Amino acid sequence: MQNKGKYYITTAIAYTSGKPHIGNNYEIVLADSIARYKRKDGYDVFFQTGTDEHGQKIELKAAEAGVTPKAFVDDVAGVIKGLCDMLNISYDKFIRTTDDFHEKQVQKIFKRLYDQGDIYKGAYEGLYCTPCESFWTESQLKDGKCPDCGREVKPAKEEAYFFKMSKYADRLIDHINKHPEFIQPVSRKNEMMNNFLLPGLQDLCVSRTSFKWGIPVDFDNKHVVYVWLDALTNYITGIGYDADGNSTEQFAKLWPADLHLIGKDIIRFHTIYWPIFLMALGEELPHQIFGHPWLLQNNDKMSKSKGNIMYADDLAEVFGVDAVRYFVLHEMPFENDGSITWDLMVERLNSDLANTLGNLVNRTISMSNQYFGGIVSDKGAAEEVDEELKAVVTGTYDKVEAKMDSLRVADALTEIFNLFKRCNKYIDETEPWVLAKDDAKKDRLATVLYNLVESISIGAGLLEPFMPETAARIMKQFNSAIRDFDSTKTFGIYESGTKVTDSPEILFARLNPKEVDAKVEVIAAKQKAASDGSATQKNDTDVINIDGGSDAAIDIEPKDEITYDDFAKMQFQMGEIIACEAVPKSKKLLCSQVKIGSQVKQIVSGIKAYYTPEEMVGKKVMVLVNLKPAKLAGVLSEGMLLCAEDAEGNLALMTAEKPMPSGAEIQ
Repeated sequence: MQNKGKYYITTAIAYTSGKPHIGNNYEIVLADSIARYKRKDGYDVFFQTGTDEHGQKIELKAAEAGVTPKAFVDDVAGVIKGLCDMLNISYDKFIRTTDDFHEKQVQKIFKRLYDQGDIYKGAYEGLYCTPCESFWTESQLKDGKCPDCGREVKPAKEEAYFFKMSKYADRLIDHINKHPEFIQPVSRKNEMMNNFLLPGLQDLCVSRTSFKWGIPVDFDNKHVVYVWLDALTNYITGIGYDADGNSTEQFAKLWPADLHLIGKDIIRFHTIYWPIFLMALGEELPHQIFGHPWLLQNNDKMSKSKGNIMYADDLAEVFGVDAVRYFVLHEMPFENDGSITWDLMVERLNSDLANTLGNLVNRTISMSNQYFGGIVSDKGAAEEVDEELKAVVTGTYDKVEAKMDSLRVADALTEIFNLFKRCNKYIDETEPWVLAKDDAKKDRLATVLYNLVESISIGAGLLEPFMPETAARIMKQFNSAIRDFDSTKTFGIYESGTKVTDSPEILFARLNPKEVDAKVEVIAAKQKAASDGSATQKNDTDVINIDGGSDAAIDIEPKDEITYDDFAKMQFQMGEIIACEAVPKSKKLLCSQVKIGSQVKQIVSGIKAYYTPEEMVGKKVMVLVNLKPAKLAGVLSEGMLLCAEDAEGNLALMTAEKPMPSGAEIQ
């Protein structure tokens, strides 16, 4: 295969707030199949993925777990990388946004953009979504909630640096119009143009002061660089970009990226913000940005709160890694969302993998052993039916190539399995078991079996980028090397006289749906136990046990025993914080208005170091209601919010395991 030049492909970097579910992992499998295909097709591929590790949500998660943000992200990044390795992902670089080289370049990029007038200092007042780390205007909300994730937004105001987006908007519009392939699918391009670019861009907030877990703005250390300017630049920092003009040879070779593969939910950041940042830096834009659809669980978005999350390692335990890869690649349409269920996985494994492919390979090897002692020979006893088989088999590469050129990976897999289906049809047409009864047709029988082995070998060569372990297992049983793409276009390369394995292995065993259901129940119980035994998580990812978290324990000095009568004097109830503000001239105190049943109490708490006023609003908390009122820093406090404290003095508000109404008594 001739060298076709470089091919730089990236995924969105995974956010380290928790363990990603299979809907998140779909993207990395999709990218891996494209990267493997391009390598095999003659490209010099560089495949980068990694983790996004800064932001307010991470800071909150770490506080809830009782560890530092760095300890938290170290643990979660390890989980994410482990899932990539388990899924057989062939990445060339795994970048973390806490890597020193990345952080230094982000600071230099920020300073350069500030010095050249693209970034200025101002103040932001708007509606903020903490999970998405995005500000919105009232008009941008959908039913009063975040238009991206559908969660509640809260008013926020703070000093911030802003990027002048409108300065580059016309240039970006012109680029998109001149390069129709830049944003794919076309529906995503239309959405960005009509909903964001053409109505006019607002300046973008690129720093924050309300939390500390981020890359500091080195000339104004009250600020940290906002997540998108930090995270998006990984695509250039990871390959040696230097904002001072001393970029590496690798950067010169690889940039611009050939493909940014991302989820449709972050298409705006990649097709508007990122290209504008690059324009400001004087760098070329990536060739293509593909916003893939979502993989849903039974047509519903996966969410821990809905109890419908499926994880790649659990799926692989039941079905095997290549079966999981096949499913997520094959079941995802080019433009519309796909769906996954345990039942559908069983159905696809039994029909496509166990029957169409596995049974085909097993029958072919078994017949070769039964009739010829495993020796596969081309005796040249051809008939007309062979030509149709050969035409389908040798023509498959061109069909797959056309599909892959347009990133229609599911359709490419379908073409390969059409090849295997044609082989099964060929068995029905030639009836080897009938030929075996006639000694005069022995050469014809040998030729039929040779044609099958050769056809499957070509199919395995095409299958390798998508299901690498399966392709290797097939060719190992055929005692032959995996084909390169060039040799999939020619029929007759398999060496006549080669002996196949004596003992064919079952590639994919058929599964009993009831047995799978039993395994799913065990997995669900395991997930529930892990969730019950860990810190409360409020995002849509899995719970991660980290050092110092739920498995850690501390001892405190015991107090004097009390009687039940002493305890009964204290009145504990659930309260909902409806307003909160910092206490003037106090570094520690927040003043909350807490709704308890039909009344509202004002409570002052020393938790300013752990929660912002905006974060407090909406929380359901445990309250000691009948504590004698007292003044703290001159402000009246009419109760106490209950908190847990770890050995380092970190605090976390106590909340109920299940939703409870305001005023509910705690006993």
